Amino acid sequence: MNQFLIADDHPLFREALKGALQSQFEDLTVFESESFDSTLAVLSEQDELDLLLLDLHMPGSGDLYGLIRIREDYPSLPIVVVSGSEDLSIISKVMAYGAMGFIPKASSTQDIAQGIEAVLEGETWLPENIKDKVANVENEDKELAQQVASLTPQQYKVLQYLHEGLLNKQIAYELHISEATVKAHITAIFRKLGVYNRTQAVLIASKLQLEPVEAVN
Repeated sequence: MNQFLIADDHPLFREALKGALQSQFEDLTVFESESFDSTLAVLSEQDELDLLLLDLHMPGSGDLYGLIRIREDYPSLPIVVVSGSEDLSIISKVMAYGAMGFIPKASSTQDIAQGIEAVLEGETWLPENIKDKVANVENEDKELAQQVASLTPQQYKVLQYLHEGLLNKQIAYELHISEATVKAHITAIFRKLGVYNRTQAVLIASKLQLEPVEAVN
């Protein structure tokens, strides 16, 4: 019996992917989540998952942070990134940061099944038209990913807002916390990233190609 988690914020895509998986795998249990927080909740509750199918753009995941954070917390869980993007630089980083496979959302049911079967066998998998084009990521980037993995989700949100150029009081407003708490988060971020000022922290965020965070309601 296989147990998969589909982590994607689009219900129609989750439903379509679930149907495709159930047509290819017998005795399959599929869990679903629609955000980074709900994904972490399922992961904490289900300790016998065989595979995580992860979208990079879920609310709260901050693109690569979601993958980096989950890889750090669940090192033995196979992760396949399922994405609408086929940007080779992103795919290279995804694989370097611990994903065992990358499946474009436009893939056929057969390709999806082939990729998942390969990953379940302990192999890495990329589509035929991509695998020879994906470059190795520099060790420096891997080290940065490890540093980012040490950030809490709240600290990561603060880092994203720093990347956007927001002032402390603006970050406090967006996150509904005090300026003193923002300053404490920034101090922790500097320490964990091994930097001494905002400019250096922003350079790390830019190097990891972090996208702007959505405002927290």
